[in-house]
Amino acid sequence: MSPHITLEQWRSLIEVVDAGGYAQAAEKLCKSQSAVSYAVQKIESQLGVKAFEIQGRKAILTPTGQMLYRRALALVDEANELERAAHRLSAGWEAVITIAAEILFPAKLLLNCLERFGQESPGTRVELIESVLGGTTDALLSGYVDLAISPRIPPGFLGELLTRIRLLAVAHADHPLHHLGRELSHRDLRHYRHLVVRDSGAKRDQRAVTVEVDQRWTVSQVATSIQAVCMGYGFAWLPETQIGEELRTGLLKPLPLREGQLREVPLYLIIANPDVAGPGVRHMANILKASVIP
Repeated sequence: MSPHITLEQWRSLIEVVDAGGYAQAAEKLCKSQSAVSYAVQKIESQLGVKAFEIQGRKAILTPTGQMLYRRALALVDEANELERAAHRLSAGWEAVITIAAEILFPAKLLLNCLERFGQESPGTRVELIESVLGGTTDALLSGYVDLAISPRIPPGFLGELLTRIRLLAVAHADHPLHHLGRELSHRDLRHYRHLVVRDSGAKRDQRAVTVEVDQRWTVSQVATSIQAVCMGYGFAWLPETQIGEELRTGLLKPLPLREGQLREVPLYLIIANPDVAGPGVRHMANILKASVIP
């Protein structure tokens, strides 16, 4: 059965709710108030329902209207996404690709991939979001990004293992923990400052903090954590790929932990919407996959 309600009519209902009334909706839609009112009445008459009830001077959604509003939002969003996808594909490679990358992924490697992509598609702009833990998930769930490098695969998405990042427990060579002259337990860490990187997600995951200590500094960037550890201000689990020089020179030394000295974090490559991903997104994904050894 063909639908009786047009997308424009659904848009009118949505705008009446979002703008707070028929007059405001008409102004935002650049239509007459009577045209907006007629569109909503058409929905009600065609479906045999009442979407709004008048309370004072305001049009308030009925329970049925609330359901229609929610479903109309999803319908219009899907139609808009379909049009955007069609425009991207008809124009060839995308004008803009947005990537959310977990900050544990080596920055030099990522920049090399972006440079290779830029040489092959100089007309495509790249927007990079450097995120931590839940921040990458938030970017995917919001629909803001085309591609993500994430330590987790959120529900509703598919991903493939891209690489594993080794995190090594380290401290400055002169840190008191190195002067104990024996294997360390997690209890030994309790009285020293732990440096951690803040989850950039809206809902920060407290499970990311896995060591109970009396002192903790929480920073926003891995680089800041590395700098603080190099200055002797605490200990941290840091990406081996980012502290190679400090380990070689002896500025930083691995903590002789009895267990937990080394952690591995999997990073997954996730195409946000494979059904409508353009050639640029897919090519960028292939470049990233070719650059690492899982």
